[in-house]
Amino acid sequence: MSHHDRVNFASKLGAVLAVAGSAVGLGNIWRFPYEAGNHGGAAFILVYLGCVFIFGLPIMMAEFTIGRRSKASTGEAFHVLAPHTPWRWVGYLGVLTSFLILGYYSVVSGWTLEYIVQAMTGGFSNKTSADFVNMFTDFSQNPFRPLCYLFVFILLTHLVVVKGVEKGIERFAKLLMPLLFILVVLLAVCSVLLPGAERGIEFLLKPDFSKVTPDVFLSAMGQAFFSLSLGMGCLSTYASYFGKDTRLGRTAMSVGIIDTCVAVLSGLIIFPAAFSVGIQPDAGPSLIFITLPNVFQQAFSGIPFLSFVCSTLFYVLLALAALTSTISLHEVSTVFLHEKFHFTRKKAAYIVSCGSLLIGIVSSLALGIWSSYTIAGMNIFDALDYLTAKIMLPVGGMLTAIFVGWVLKKQILRDEITNYGSLKVSFYPVFVFILKFIAPIGIALIFINELGLLK
Repeated sequence: MSHHDRVNFASKLGAVLAVAGSAVGLGNIWRFPYEAGNHGGAAFILVYLGCVFIFGLPIMMAEFTIGRRSKASTGEAFHVLAPHTPWRWVGYLGVLTSFLILGYYSVVSGWTLEYIVQAMTGGFSNKTSADFVNMFTDFSQNPFRPLCYLFVFILLTHLVVVKGVEKGIERFAKLLMPLLFILVVLLAVCSVLLPGAERGIEFLLKPDFSKVTPDVFLSAMGQAFFSLSLGMGCLSTYASYFGKDTRLGRTAMSVGIIDTCVAVLSGLIIFPAAFSVGIQPDAGPSLIFITLPNVFQQAFSGIPFLSFVCSTLFYVLLALAALTSTISLHEVSTVFLHEKFHFTRKKAAYIVSCGSLLIGIVSSLALGIWSSYTIAGMNIFDALDYLTAKIMLPVGGMLTAIFVGWVLKKQILRDEITNYGSLKVSFYPVFVFILKFIAPIGIALIFINELGLLK
């Protein structure tokens, strides 16, 4: 495929929903609530919103600029825009990052399918808190069952990606994203109507500024980059399918609003329900697979059918959010192989699926029978998470901001942001200033903080 006859999204709505699907994932429904719970609730959310709109959206627009201007995969985009320079390695870094994340992310995504089955078959009934801990431990360390769900999840992702941009990615984004949003709203309504839910609503919406510390700022900024899928190559890849009339600023704003709404609504699901049964909202990463089944069981103990419905719908919601993200992660590597080595899309997708399955198998077994194999004191699953989330993502995001702010020709950047002068973009000078100075410094601080060097 040449860059000139590259396929585009068929509609602006399809483009927005596809990019939003890439951004909305487990980071919104799993990571955001426990980050907010650990950092004071509403105060964290306000800081997070500032980070999204001050830092996140400009970098998102920078990735959009790279993708649409190059009309190439992330792996080739920097080479197209800055040929014969070392900047091409930033593109390769994005492809590698998304591929590694796809492998271990699919393991966690597969867990959501197990919990759908448990919810639907009454597996949460009559269990104590200790029972839920043992249930999760026994399942995650099992050498066989998680691998079955891993295979199913990668297969679902593969079937969407292999159909292509319009018939696969865009069509499923138009189906999955509205369904995901409906489920979030329904579950939030059920949660806020629980007895004692007002304490959770207050925690989520009434800020306590005494909780705001430098660590809150850094955690909020890190969550913003993680949640918006910055530095993974997904946004640049999807932007390469944008039409010439797509407004990059408006698209970034739409995605930011959708992404933030899902995150906040997820908090409205979790915090009111948790407070209603006396469970603290700072349970950390175990919140989704240990704490919440217990919450659903206790909150709706008098109405077993409602417990069944809410718990089932919640894990269906998690699975859909995970799927929209794995599709975008898969597409980054698939289109790179398709264009770089001229494989058919089907062959490229098979290679990526098989490769990510192997990484997923190793990651899953690292939580059980291979837990004794460690890298720098971490099992392989945790090591992959540390490498990608704490090193590769912030480095990739920072280099992208520097490239667009300092290296890319100023006229190219202006042409892309203003659609060749057809749009009046009053924020353009501020946008460029953020990319040149604010964003690189902010990401550098995240990077240093995540490595523990500020403690």
